[in-house]
Amino acid sequence: MRNKVDWSYGCQPQPAGDHFNLSWSCNNSTGTSTAARDVFGFMHLPHVELYGYDYGFYSNYTLERCKVLCLELCNCAGFQYKYAPRDGIHNCFPKFQLVNGRLTPGFDGDLYLKLPKSILSSYNASAEESNYACSDKLTRPLDRTYEKSGPNGSVKFMLKLASGLGGAEIVCVFLVWYFVSRRTGREREYSEVVMHGYLHAATGFRRFSYSELKKATRGLLSDQRVAAIKQLNGANQGEAEFLAEVSLIGKLYHMNLIEMWGYCVEGKHRLLVYEYMEHGSLAEKLSSNVLDWKQKFEIAVGTAKGLAYLHEECLEWVLHCDIKPQNILLDSNYNPKVADFGLSKLLNRGEQSNLSFSRVRGTRGYVAPEWVQNIRITFKVDVYSYGIVVLEMLTGKSPAESVQAIEGGEETHEKMMVTWVREKMNGAFANAESQKGDDYEQDRLEILVKVALQCLEEDKDARPTMSQVVEMLLHHENN
Repeated sequence: MRNKVDWSYGCQPQPAGDHFNLSWSCNNSTGTSTAARDVFGFMHLPHVELYGYDYGFYSNYTLERCKVLCLELCNCAGFQYKYAPRDGIHNCFPKFQLVNGRLTPGFDGDLYLKLPKSILSSYNASAEESNYACSDKLTRPLDRTYEKSGPNGSVKFMLKLASGLGGAEIVCVFLVWYFVSRRTGREREYSEVVMHGYLHAATGFRRFSYSELKKATRGLLSDQRVAAIKQLNGANQGEAEFLAEVSLIGKLYHMNLIEMWGYCVEGKHRLLVYEYMEHGSLAEKLSSNVLDWKQKFEIAVGTAKGLAYLHEECLEWVLHCDIKPQNILLDSNYNPKVADFGLSKLLNRGEQSNLSFSRVRGTRGYVAPEWVQNIRITFKVDVYSYGIVVLEMLTGKSPAESVQAIEGGEETHEKMMVTWVREKMNGAFANAESQKGDDYEQDRLEILVKVALQCLEEDKDARPTMSQVVEMLLHHENN
């Protein structure tokens, strides 16, 4: 126990000879699950529950898969493995702190404590033989005495007693109602404090009040940081669903993803607080025509890297669903950062084959044909939208302008835009290069055209992944 009097402070490794470091894989260059398996094992504690402080919730995981996940998370101290009888599956809850523990024989779940194999053998793997019972000093009998009253046959006394009991019953009902309502309010308040405290500790960003953000209209927070504040209009999520998604977004870190500093959830208000980007959105720079070909190429590469991370590298895969110039922001050095990611679709690994959407997501002119063809939605919808953005950077024409130029066709506006670009791109690019006169810029232009057209293939399986897009662009740059 961290505190010998209060169990709520949680547990810690024994000092001196039994001390060990769970962050071994964080500091080890070969800290994969395979390497970590050689160093760590798990101690099985049946019916032991540790509430809160989870890395996340992982549904329908096998025991072995949950162990691998905990080994991959360098600071994972263990995991809760609980059976969900309603769904008939097991769920995995990896822990980064061991707090709020209890042993309940009726609890339908187990705890697997992560320990170095070097000391694991010194403990019994059976929880029944393990010495984790509470100390007798932590419990004591209540000091209560009861008095018995003697019998009394007086009718007058009985009437007074009945009247007194009736009055006492009314008072008791009132007191029970009062204390239950207060307790419920305190529990709800405590639950909110725990949830938001955990969210702040787990993600590194804070919860703002609506009045606090309303005062920061110009984007200057109380700590003098300049922020961008986005209000989610029409957000119909419940608070728990919103907080679950925000907690996952806060764990996504990449140089080409916008960094979120905090959030606000009060009543119907849903606001996100981001880092401020000095040069605004890519849409603004394209309309003012201030970007040169080198900057456009680097923006294409950086945007592809950010999407590749969302699709393939982070623990919770993210499908963006709304890639467009307005959602690509530029910092002081014109480095791109993808914004508005994560609130569209968050996926556990292996969930790709079960994607379901109740409506088309995205912006007219940038959405992939799968949305209107009743075809299974995959990450390739983001690849298609990326291709549209690249062509827009190359030609200076937005999808809306292209659609207006060829109205009256029977195809969808996305197809019309791509058709129009294919017909006009040779003349447009030749005119652009006649102004540049640079073979190096010509090569950049050609590889961007090649990549964009591959991303815009009608068949989603013919489109490259975003990591393949990054590889093609960087291969050209290195050569």
